[in-house]
Amino acid sequence: MKRITGSAAALFLLSMTVAAPQAQAQSTPKPTAQPQSSRDATREQLRAVLDATGPGINVAFRQSVKQPYNFSGVLSQGLSNADNFEIVVGVTMDETISFRIFPQYKGRYINLDKAANGPALMRELLRYSDKNFLFWGADQSFDIFAGYNFTLESGFPEAAIRIVLRSIANLDKYVGEMKPVIQ
Repeated sequence: MKRITGSAAALFLLSMTVAAPQAQAQSTPKPTAQPQSSRDATREQLRAVLDATGPGINVAFRQSVKQPYNFSGVLSQGLSNADNFEIVVGVTMDETISFRIFPQYKGRYINLDKAANGPALMRELLRYSDKNFLFWGADQSFDIFAGYNFTLESGFPEAAIRIVLRSIANLDKYVGEMKPVIQ
């Protein structure tokens, strides 16, 4: 059995370190943006679902003037903790539909920087992401939201979108649990 010397082993490891990332980069497909016509068609399918489901959950969705692939609506009825939930639903260029649901409490968004106890609020959001149907996060200005993303790889998820829309009112109880750390 032939032994590999220290310098030969080092050379082998160095060549693998250089070659492995190149092989990885060559085999990883680059994401492609959704073609405009497909994105437009998805937006129209989403509009139909929002128009059909919105009245049943007391939300009137409107297309954004500034971002034509976004729809927004406000849920304010039947809530005991949040003032309302601003719902933003968008069709991305990466073949996804994204939901961002921003709770408002005492006339403003719930913001990590403005909360009475920001670290405790962050801990609660992490716990909620583990046990909730929707995940929790914060946007670039640190306003918190609940969210959900759909990929369109397997087609348009109409039934699943309806389930997310009907689940939004259930977020109200979590705003109640947040009160001690946001006031």
